[in-house]
Amino acid sequence: MSQAVVEPEAAPARQMDLLRFATAGSVDDGKSTLIGRLLFDTKSLFSDQLEAVEAVSAARGDEYTNLALLTDGLRAEREQGITIDVAYRYFATPRRKFIIADTPGHIQYTRNMVTGASTADLALILVDARKGLVEQSRRHAFLTSLLRVPHLVLCVNKMDLVGWDKAVYDKIADEFTSFAAKLDITDLTIIPVSALEGDNIATRSEKSPWYEGPSLLHHLEHVHIASDRNLVDVRFPVQYVIRPQSTTVTDYRGYAGQVASGVLKPGDDVLVLPSGLTSKIAAIDTADGPVDEAFPPMSVTVRLTDEIDISRGDMICRPHNAPAVAQDVEAMICWMDETAPLRVGTKYTIKHTTRTARAVVRGLQYRLDVNTLHRDEGAPELGLNEIGRVRLRTTIPLLADEYRRNRTTGGFILIDESTNRTVGAGMIIEAS
Repeated sequence: MSQAVVEPEAAPARQMDLLRFATAGSVDDGKSTLIGRLLFDTKSLFSDQLEAVEAVSAARGDEYTNLALLTDGLRAEREQGITIDVAYRYFATPRRKFIIADTPGHIQYTRNMVTGASTADLALILVDARKGLVEQSRRHAFLTSLLRVPHLVLCVNKMDLVGWDKAVYDKIADEFTSFAAKLDITDLTIIPVSALEGDNIATRSEKSPWYEGPSLLHHLEHVHIASDRNLVDVRFPVQYVIRPQSTTVTDYRGYAGQVASGVLKPGDDVLVLPSGLTSKIAAIDTADGPVDEAFPPMSVTVRLTDEIDISRGDMICRPHNAPAVAQDVEAMICWMDETAPLRVGTKYTIKHTTRTARAVVRGLQYRLDVNTLHRDEGAPELGLNEIGRVRLRTTIPLLADEYRRNRTTGGFILIDESTNRTVGAGMIIEAS
């Protein structure tokens, strides 16, 4: 009697984590070329994409395939050879998935850099080895610190144009390290690269035997981001109340949203703000069925054991660990409107987590020079791309944390009520 052959079970696919990173730097430092090189070296390009770039490069008279054209997608960008818009690109390696935000280098596009870096796990700043640190290098380092991006990589690019001179690299590294010491940067890595030739991008280069660190891709694959998330403070902003209109389901009431921080489990005691009512978690549902726990950035539906009046904009948290319920907020604001500056007394719509309110500017404490870190306490207004500390008063309480503690519940945007344009991005310093 023949014995049945039992096929071994296939190993479950490993859940790859996702790293979001933003590139920044001055004009012509090679950000777009660097990203193009990453996409090329990781074989993340379709053949027609590469053929299109080769054709455009030839039409422009370039002696090489200009990989920067992969990210400079707007026609104006290609014509001027600069980056204007925030271009998002996606690629993956066997170890990790990546989302890249290629942000512009021009000073007038500082707001675009803020947009691209606001959700990033890592910021990648490029400097031209021939020019060294420039004003934009310091500006982007400061913005990285202000936005609480956990990891920072400084790429000293175009090392091939200085003959891979270690002294040039050391000078830039020392100068940047001393500047970063004044900021709140917790993890800094400095890598010498040549984006055009691919040195130290995907693999270590033999042209820099004096450099003992990893290649850029190796660092991106291995940088530890799991501990960056706040798993202590439970914050669940309610986005939508789910009440199925079905004859078979009559008593289902769930609260849908994305976990901002902390870990939620069935049986946990919870507090609902701003009502102050308490309950327990009965179950946590997802599109794939119920789960035993939820953590950021999962999107889930939470069911409670008690019927409580909860609506969009409310927040579920822990009874003894709650955010501030505040109408007076002090925040650092990056102003993004080119038509009108921020002035004291002006009213705006404020969007904070899932809650929307009206806000009035009560005071402008100072405008910050991001190059010298000097505070101009007599500034009458904030213009385009300027950053300052502002005091706001809202019509309804915000359920807020300090931005340094929680980037989701500590961040907000301001919207012009007449045009519906986003005019400012804010980071809460204090809510009372």
